[in-house]
Parts: sequence; structure tokens; C-alpha cells
Amino acid sequence: MLVVNRKIMICSILIMLSIIIILKTGSSDAINTVNDYDDYRITQMPETRFFDQYEELSAPEKTAVVYPILTQSAYAWGGIHDFYLGRCETCSEVKIEEYYDPIFSVGAKSFRILEFLGYSVIDDIDIDKNPSILNNFNSVVLLHNQYATENEFLAITSHPNVVYLYPGALNSKVKINYDTNSMILERGPAYPHEDIINGFDWKYDNSDISNNTICEEWKYYKIENGHMLDCTPEDIIQNNDELLKELKRLVEF
Repeated sequence: MLVVNRKIMICSILIMLSIIIILKTGSSDAINTVNDYDDYRITQMPETRFFDQYEELSAPEKTAVVYPILTQSAYAWGGIHDFYLGRCETCSEVKIEEYYDPIFSVGAKSFRILEFLGYSVIDDIDIDKNPSILNNFNSVVLLHNQYATENEFLAITSHPNVVYLYPGALNSKVKINYDTNSMILERGPAYPHEDIINGFDWKYDNSDISNNTICEEWKYYKIENGHMLDCTPEDIIQNNDELLKELKRLVEF
């Protein structure tokens, strides 16, 4: 039933967009808008690219994707990311945003695609409050979960099968104050000391390859508790079913 509902939802959205195009352009000119429509569809709704491949690419049972709500909050205007960039001297503490608002910096396209394909969605807060939640899943997929708590880091790195889909995950350590619904940067690259590379001193930090967004010859490479993709797939994932096929193979273990 879940699969049917997802497909009905996407079909409805596509039909509505088609009607809007016809109403705005007039039926005789609507055909000329096909390319614009496809561009909009792939850019704004990348999951629709895989509508016909749903069965082939859909998530195996007990597979989760972790939404980076802490990273989303850190990249908000006047957030911790601005502190890192030297734009703000007092932004090492920030409010945690209440709603998912997928942006480039969290891996928005990948999130939309994986959610559509049936990957169970949990987030940083779920793991921080209850690290054992990961025991419910055979495999876990991380997006650009750059900011994480100690609880989350330990839970993720002790899980037997994690796919790190974006470089730079688990790069900066934050502490959450649930009374004020805020988080503060505890430790990260060059903070509080210049010689720090990773907030957890994690030996698998791969932030140095984050700028590889072309992913021309991408590959997943093995680490102790799973696999890492060797590039940032945000610009290519909506046109790359092979990357998603390999992801599914890795999480089916």
C-alpha cells in the first residue's frame, strides 16, 4: 500500500504541473514547454526521475537514511557554519530547527530520492536521544551529517553496515541542550585548537574530498563499518541510477 500511495502522490503532482503549464502557455504552445517542464521536474523533484525504476531501486527492509537536522541548523544564516567561516564570532551556538528543510548542504536531492524509494527516515535527534534505535536497522545511510553529537557518533560508528553517501560526515562535534532546543559547537576542524582535523579524531574523516562534485569515476570504498562514496553526489545523483543500484547492493548485506 505504501508503494502505491507514493506512486499516486507523484502522479498527482506531475498531472498538476502539466495542467499549470497548459493553462499558462495555452494548449497550442504547451508542447514547446516540455524541456522546461523536464528541467523543473528533475531539479525540484529529483525523485520523479526514478518513478519507473521504483521496484528496482526501492529500499531493502530495515534500511534507514539519517536526515542531518543538526547540519541543516548549523548552515542556517548566522549559524555555526558562519562561525567556521569567520563571519560571526558569537555563532558557535544555534537553535535547532524544528522542520526538515532539505538544502544543498545536507544532501537535499539524495534525501528526496531515498525517501521516495522507501528508505526509513530518522534523524540526528532520534539517535542522540536513543542510540539503540540503530539496532532496528540492518543498514544505515548517512547524508552530509557533518555535525553530530557524541552519542550519535558512537552509535553510527559501532553499527556494522553504514554507507556514508557524502564526504565530510561526522566532522564536527556538537552538544545539545534540550531545555533551550539549541546546540553548541564543542570541537571541530581548527576549533578550539588549530591542530584539530576532526571533532571526534575519527580516522576515516574524508572532508578533504568534499569538493569533488563531478563524481566522474565514483566508487564506494570499504572502511571498518561499511562503505564511503569518494565524491559529493548532490549534482549527479538524480541522473545516476547506477550509483543508486550500487547503494542498494551495499545495504542489502
